[in-house]
Amino acid sequence: MDLVLDPPRGVAPILLGMTLDEAVAAASDWGEPRVPRRPGRNSAKASWTLDHVSVQALAEDGIHVTAVELWWPGEGRVSGTRVLLEGDEVFTTPAATLFQRAAERGSTVDTSQPEYPVIPGVSLGFTRQTSQNVERDADGLPTCVTSVLVGDENYYTYLYEEGGRQRLDAK
Repeated sequence: MDLVLDPPRGVAPILLGMTLDEAVAAASDWGEPRVPRRPGRNSAKASWTLDHVSVQALAEDGIHVTAVELWWPGEGRVSGTRVLLEGDEVFTTPAATLFQRAAERGSTVDTSQPEYPVIPGVSLGFTRQTSQNVERDADGLPTCVTSVLVGDENYYTYLYEEGGRQRLDAK
């Protein structure tokens, strides 16, 4: 199975803005979510595991999907489920290559927090952190990302407002 990242729209069949119940129905081929927290709370989520790849539909307002986050299979696990970004397999392509290709496509890649790089505006957020025994680069970071989050165009805007990360235009 291929899960294609479609920032800033979501990861088909889960689209940002649909209700959590709509997301669960849209992903019915994936089976029942393991850990649903139903709408009406401050935040809610539905989680699936697809051949060791974890997928979470996050409803941070308690009702609507605001982000979709995917996690790599884990140390020593191989998965037939691929997570693709512009044809690159997110969890097996070296992070440096992923970010270079994104920059070549015209995206700004913010690596000011190396363990949590962000591509604002699109919006993609990555994790390069794990306690597991994985290949690491010269800076000690996992060679490949360990998670990716797809949000809407404004998902990471707060990072660049007063008090957030350094503004990108100031670099």
